[in-house]
Amino acid sequence: MRIHIATDHAGLEFSQQLQEHLRGKGHEVVDHGPQSYDPVDDYPSFCINAAQAVANDWSGGVHSLGVVFGGSGNGEQIAANKVTGIRAALVWNESTARLAREHNNANVISIGARQHEVDEAIRFIDLFIAEPFPGDERHLRRISQLAEYERSGAIRGKDVLGADEGDVPVRVAVEEA
Repeated sequence: MRIHIATDHAGLEFSQQLQEHLRGKGHEVVDHGPQSYDPVDDYPSFCINAAQAVANDWSGGVHSLGVVFGGSGNGEQIAANKVTGIRAALVWNESTARLAREHNNANVISIGARQHEVDEAIRFIDLFIAEPFPGDERHLRRISQLAEYERSGAIRGKDVLGADEGDVPVRVAVEEA
C-alpha cells in the first residue's frame, strides 16, 4: 500500500523511523517533508501536501493512506482535514486507531510525537493500516453527510448552521442529485 507521510520538526525522528518500518513491511512510502530539522518550520504545507496526495490517489483509483505527525498531532490533523475528501483522525491509543478506519473510513491519521514513544506510534499505524472499513450503513450514511457538507455547505434533511445564519440552525434545501 502507498503511505504518504508528513511531519514538522517535532515528529521528524518519528517520521524517519516510521518510514523505515513501513518500507520493511513492503509499503510504498512517500515522504512529504521536511527532509531536515528546522526548529521553526511550519507543518501546514507538509501535512496538506500529504493529504492532497492521498486525495489525488483516491480520485485516481489508488487506495492509499496518510500519516501526519507533530508535537500534539492536533494542528497536523486540522491541516490535513482542510483538503477536500480527507477524513483525518487524531489517534492516541489502539482503539482510536482501529475506530478511525472502522467507523469513519479515515484515510489519514495524525499522531502527537511528543505524546507517544515511537514503538507505540508504530503500533497505532499498523493497526490503522490493517483495519478494514466494514461499510456498515450507519457509517456510510454519516461519511456521506460529511462529504455532502464539504461539497455544498448543507446536509439534505438536517438542520445545519449556515455561514450567514448567526447562531440559529437552519434547514437548507438541497436538491437531489
